[in-house]
Order: sequence, then C-alpha cells, then structure tokens
Amino acid sequence: MEEGLALVVERKGKKRKRKRTREDRGRPFCQDPLDVLGRDLMLRVLNNLDARSLALCLVVSRTWNRVASSDLLWTSKCEELWCGKAHIPRLSLVRGISKLDAYSLSVMDGKRNRIMRDDLCDHVWEFHFTKAAPEYWRNLDPYWKGNGPPMHRYFHPDGSQTADPDDKVWGGHESCYSIVTSIIGEGKIREHYVRINRWRPLAVSRKQDWSWEMTNNLFCYSSIPDAYKEGGTGPLFLVM
Repeated sequence: MEEGLALVVERKGKKRKRKRTREDRGRPFCQDPLDVLGRDLMLRVLNNLDARSLALCLVVSRTWNRVASSDLLWTSKCEELWCGKAHIPRLSLVRGISKLDAYSLSVMDGKRNRIMRDDLCDHVWEFHFTKAAPEYWRNLDPYWKGNGPPMHRYFHPDGSQTADPDDKVWGGHESCYSIVTSIIGEGKIREHYVRINRWRPLAVSRKQDWSWEMTNNLFCYSSIPDAYKEGGTGPLFLVM
C-alpha cells in the first residue's frame, strides 16, 4: 500500500516538473540588452533618450555607466541644453572636462541667482529707465523715445563702470559698483543686490535663458546675450 502511494506521488511530481518545463520554454529569456546589442548599437539606442532618462541609465550597472556616460551621447545633450541660452557658464567649457560633467554643471549654474563680479564684467548690459523714473530722464532714453539704439553699460574688474561715449544720460561722471551678499545659516542667502554709487540697490534675478536682470524702481540693467560662446562666461567655479 505504501509502495503504491509513493509511486503515485512520484508520477505526479514528474508531471508537475514536465509542466513547469513546458511553461518555462514559453517564457522570454531575460538578458542584458547591452550584452545582446553590443556597445555600438546600445549607443544608438541611448542617443534617442532625453537627458533625464539617459541619466537614469547611469545607475543600472557599472557597464551601463561606462556606456551611458560617453561623450558621444552627452555632446548632443549639451548642445540641446545650450541652444537658445544667452550665456554658457565658463566652468562647463573647461578643457578636458567630460560632457556629462559639462551638462551637470551647466544645469546647476543655470539655477544660480547669485551674481558674481565675473558675471558683471563678462557681459555688455542694456540700460533703461523704468516708467516710474522722472519724465526728464525718460525723454533722454531711446528705450522710451524710440529714437536710437539702447544705452549700454560696462562693468570692469577694478570696480568701475562706464558707458558709450555718446551717451546723453551718462555725462562723463565717475561710477563704481559693489556686490552685497549676506548669508545666514546653512548657506542661505538673506540679502543679495548690486549697488552703483550711492543709488538705490539693484535686485538681481535670472531669466529662463540664463541672462541676468538687475532692477530698482528707477532703472533696469539687462545682460545682452553673448555673440561668441566658445570660452563661456561667469566664474570658473560652482556658486550656489
């Protein structure tokens, strides 16, 4: 009796094993796409991903990281990121830096609202009076009168500021500037502005195209997009 029962159990076990084997044959065989396609084809596949999806591929494995961090992929991603931007950060264009690092540093610098001396000196600035300024000054301003090119201002490393020779508003007077930044605990900025002479402080803001704007209730400065972006602009280190 016991021998017969054991034989029945053994036969049922074999049937289950044969059934599992047939089911396993119908399942897709899981294998790393990188092993299947090879590096060159995988680069073509990854090149179709957006930057965020491509960045996620970096943490799949060490072999995926080596492929997904290739300059062949991130060069095009940098070009897409920089397209239409007024200023490209200098620290992302350092010779020898990887394109992945260049992309990451550009994104972080593009979120920066703290202006530095290099930012002021690297750009030509368009200047105009606001609507709240006295009418006398607005009448001298081409921005309001539409009778000529906009006024320009130039910041220099020695702390001085100049204008174009034919500027009617400038008047040839001496001008100096300073950047004021107060930081509280954990590196948080409490106050940040640019002051020119003893005039009212200029609040600093950053636009979507990474250009800068400095304003008070009387006048406004806007950084003009760079004509040549080979060397980049701004500080040669990461500022938050």
